[in-house]
Amino acid sequence: MIYTFFKRFFDIVLSCLALIITSPIFLILYFFSRFGKNSGPLFFKQLRVGRDHNNFYIYKFRSMIVNADQVLAANPELYNKYVKNNYKLTPEEDPRITKLGVWLRKTSIDEIPQFINIIKGEMALVGPRPVVMEELYEYGENIDKFLSVRPGAMGYWQASGRSNIGYPERADIELYYVDHVSFLFDVKIIFKNLLSIIKSDGAY
Repeated sequence: MIYTFFKRFFDIVLSCLALIITSPIFLILYFFSRFGKNSGPLFFKQLRVGRDHNNFYIYKFRSMIVNADQVLAANPELYNKYVKNNYKLTPEEDPRITKLGVWLRKTSIDEIPQFINIIKGEMALVGPRPVVMEELYEYGENIDKFLSVRPGAMGYWQASGRSNIGYPERADIELYYVDHVSFLFDVKIIFKNLLSIIKSDGAY
């Protein structure tokens, strides 16, 4: 399919250029990760479900304390709120997020390492946002359909409001993309995502 070939071609080219352009950010954040107050790994990686049920580790700049998962699990009330709130917590109530991490998320800079996932073929520049295993049940009988395309760093859900939109509406938006994939739709989503990043819509 011509669309699939050119989509992958542009994914690789644009991701390589993006990593070159943003390389100073890697160096600056590496310094903070080594010598800052919350020293630890530069990257945060988390298991996500990819195309055709192939799991992979998504990369982000670490915006949380090192033992983030244990801190959340140790607070059952907060964890239940996290699940009910579409696997999100606001920065004000999330004990895991560092001060630098709040800024990284608000500007979406924490997402930059996902260009590595794109080059590796685990993600695309545009596609449904990859989810953790627990979120799959939100797609019900459409799980296989949702996972029939490569997940993306930018998606229609993010372009439509990101964390301001929860399930089940989020599932409907992601599935709409799967049903209407096209080059022009991808371009539209990229521009809408860039606008959302500038405005910090739903970024937390």
